[in-house]
Amino acid sequence: MAPKRSFPAPLTVIMIVIILAAIATWFVPPGSYNRLSFEQDHFTLVSNNGNISLPATQHTLDSIHINITLEKFQHGDIRKPVAVPGSYHSEPRNGQGLLSVLQAPFKGMYDTVDIILFILIIGGFISIFYESGALEKGISRLAIKMKGKETSLIIIFTFLFALGGSSFGMAEETLAFYPLLVPIFLAAGYDLLMPVSVIFLGSNIGTMVAVTCPFSVIIASNAAGINWTVGTSGRIIMFIICVGITITYLLRYGKKIKRDPSASMVLKYDGPITPRFAAIDTSVNITMSKRDILVLILFAATFVMLVYGVVVLGWWLLEMSALFFASSIMLAIIIRMNEKIFVEKIIKGAESLLSVAFIVGLARGVTIILNDGHISDSILYQASHLVEGMSPGLFIISILVLFLVLSIFISSSSGMAVLTMPIIAPLGIMIGMGNQHIVNAYLFGMGIMNIITPTGLALPSLAMVNVSYKTWIKFMLPLMIILFIISAIYLLISVLFT
Repeated sequence: MAPKRSFPAPLTVIMIVIILAAIATWFVPPGSYNRLSFEQDHFTLVSNNGNISLPATQHTLDSIHINITLEKFQHGDIRKPVAVPGSYHSEPRNGQGLLSVLQAPFKGMYDTVDIILFILIIGGFISIFYESGALEKGISRLAIKMKGKETSLIIIFTFLFALGGSSFGMAEETLAFYPLLVPIFLAAGYDLLMPVSVIFLGSNIGTMVAVTCPFSVIIASNAAGINWTVGTSGRIIMFIICVGITITYLLRYGKKIKRDPSASMVLKYDGPITPRFAAIDTSVNITMSKRDILVLILFAATFVMLVYGVVVLGWWLLEMSALFFASSIMLAIIIRMNEKIFVEKIIKGAESLLSVAFIVGLARGVTIILNDGHISDSILYQASHLVEGMSPGLFIISILVLFLVLSIFISSSSGMAVLTMPIIAPLGIMIGMGNQHIVNAYLFGMGIMNIITPTGLALPSLAMVNVSYKTWIKFMLPLMIILFIISAIYLLISVLFT
């Protein structure tokens, strides 16, 4: 029997993408759009002729065909530079060679150092928490109580992560939940695909049908010149449909492997693998001490504070990292951990997630290669010309496909919005289409493709559970096709019958 052909490791996959992106810079015609930035009391227009200071007035925006009100810039709704419609121009070719390819991963790490440090401190926090022994006891008690109700775990947690993605754009924050939920799902009899699906896929589906997410639907709507509440009712309907389909898909797979563990796709394609966060023995009912209960309360409070800080206080990675560090210190005090052991555990925990941190940095390297080679805007420019003059139905489906493709190169939702909306939205207006349909196509296309985009959070999430990219693609492909069909039908109905 021939040995199974192994799939490249996640770091190798990203390096291959970096190399392909570098090769593309030698063949794709280079070019870029002018960019407009708001700086307190004036605009700065960045063009190939240099930077030009312009008055911060509505007339300035109207004169360069940016269909966004001045208040959106003044109130901070639009913070990133906006592409200027009709300003595309050729750039000198700047093909990215061997040196650029070798430097790209490290430039990416410089750009994502805040995310990398956040991941490392999570590793340290979890290492301290494992040392207390309270996690094993808590999960054992939970697993016993959930006996026969395991499907509730899938339904509840998938919905909660989807709600987080839809409401406030939950993304990198989800990495903190793997150490907590992986042992729970393993103890419930599921394989490693289940926790990564519930956490990563759940939040991704939420952002795909975002209702109030400030990083996608609000920025995209502002950049398209419409109020973000336009189309909200339709997106709520899509949220219910898509989250329902996703939960059903996961429940069917969960039922299948509960009935026959050998049917696990992880076992089939990856073989027996050691989980990064191991399952807990639930055969013995363990008594919990007051200290264990206090540790679990602190653990839960950390995550409650995380969500509160992001949603209410406007926290981001710096504040979240400080939160986990503070909680690590408090945990060490509660369990009376020696100072030297505390430092050792923090370092060892960070070391355990180093591969995840590297993946995040390398993924940003792809974007750096495309930008340095001046082909990110070229891809958008060529694609936008392909859809000009189409009928409304064909146009909106083409835009959906366009965003699917662009998401391979641009994984940032806010970056995609400010780059594409000022260019694509006017094309819809020319054929009498409301810009809310363009915004929805952007959300759906990017949301579907980001399930597997190697430059996004897919690979770091898979690294948290040691599941291969190949297994993930095989598992997700049927669901992605279903979501694409549902999205296309919704967009066609919206455009043709409303």
